[in-house]
Amino acid sequence: MGVSGAYESSDALIGRFLALHPKAIDLSLGRIQRLLARLGHPERRMPPVIHVAGTNGKGSTIAFMRAILESAGLAVHVHTSPHLVRFHERIRIGRIGGGQYVTEDRLVEAFRRCEAVNAGEPITVFEITTAAALLIFSEEPADVLLLEVGLGGRFDATNVIDRPAAAVVTSIGHDHADYLGTTLTAIAGEKAGIFKRGCPAVIAPQDYQEADRTLRDAAERIGASPILVGQQDFSVHEEGGRLVYQDEKGLLDLPRPKLIGRHQFINAGTAIAALRAAGFEGFETAAFEAGLTRADWPGRLQRLNRGRLPEIAPKDCEIWLDGGHNQDGGRVLAAAMADQSERSDAPLVLIAGMLGTKDAQAFFKNFSGLAREVIAVPISGQIAARPAEEVASIAASVGLTTSIASSVESALAALHNYVWDRPPRVLICGSLYLAGEVLAANGTLPE
Repeated sequence: MGVSGAYESSDALIGRFLALHPKAIDLSLGRIQRLLARLGHPERRMPPVIHVAGTNGKGSTIAFMRAILESAGLAVHVHTSPHLVRFHERIRIGRIGGGQYVTEDRLVEAFRRCEAVNAGEPITVFEITTAAALLIFSEEPADVLLLEVGLGGRFDATNVIDRPAAAVVTSIGHDHADYLGTTLTAIAGEKAGIFKRGCPAVIAPQDYQEADRTLRDAAERIGASPILVGQQDFSVHEEGGRLVYQDEKGLLDLPRPKLIGRHQFINAGTAIAALRAAGFEGFETAAFEAGLTRADWPGRLQRLNRGRLPEIAPKDCEIWLDGGHNQDGGRVLAAAMADQSERSDAPLVLIAGMLGTKDAQAFFKNFSGLAREVIAVPISGQIAARPAEEVASIAASVGLTTSIASSVESALAALHNYVWDRPPRVLICGSLYLAGEVLAANGTLPE
């Protein structure tokens, strides 16, 4: 425990939380339920909650929901993870006209209250900080809370909401095998753990039949009602450069989403289905239109047009940033880059750093025949990061030309040594940790 009354930063408190449990991840609900009970059950004093799980697309789906809800004039709390640069990004406090990240003083106050009532008992950092977030949300008025699962679903610390307004599962793929299992059936089963009896379950269109079947069976078995299943109860597709959404309530002809990539049409459609399932269905079409064109989600196919890094790269070079790091994330990234190439042909260069816990080979296979070169870089401050030499070796094993640089800045500077027919298109990718490092270095922090 810290000295009573002495000011400590949120970072210092998080550092002290690390000593409360020997594992960074230990999926269980008992510890956070104990802490929430001592705090007076803030999880029972929430505005309506839309709970979101999935392997890919959770954050983007939440970004679309937030933008639509705020465009309709509502105050929206948001809890997401991980953060890119500062922990405060995980907690957005809703306000009419647009929410704001939690302030340092408010965060420290909530952390200290949680630490005091926890009284030194074992608890993971994610569990105690999630309890702090729920405490903050319970004490700030808002119309809705968008709550993202941290890992899995069934035993994730966010799964303490008894009756969500809707539970949503986005695209399922392979990731976190050590915790969720090695099969898509096992992974989908863990994600489906957020479904609750009598509460709407919204299942995004799935790429894998076994995941889709597992999610449907789980929702029906638990008695989630109604169950809205992509491609069955709602549909979304691109037509003439616009997004067309349709369900039993009617058709919406909407602008192309601001977020880049074909997969964002699916995420936007899932967001609309989730809002309607949760009872937020009386909006004017203008709210949906504004939401799709205003949605922002840093580090996900984000174009870096300003800041320090574009000044280092060759003139007229495009720089894109994405934290995608698994097989399916690589697939949608490669598809998005192929789409960009069709619109404006340019040689594609990847600047990539990856963690040792991720299937780098499966990620890079998506770019075979598409990327001109992979420049491997380290990720600073991450013990689990692969050395750049290892990243380069894995990329080379799937037929990609590779080189190594000491940093993203060095990689961008090295592009001046090449002879280009046209300015290159650069995709910085492979890790959310790398994405955060890049945004900090570029001076363009999430807002």
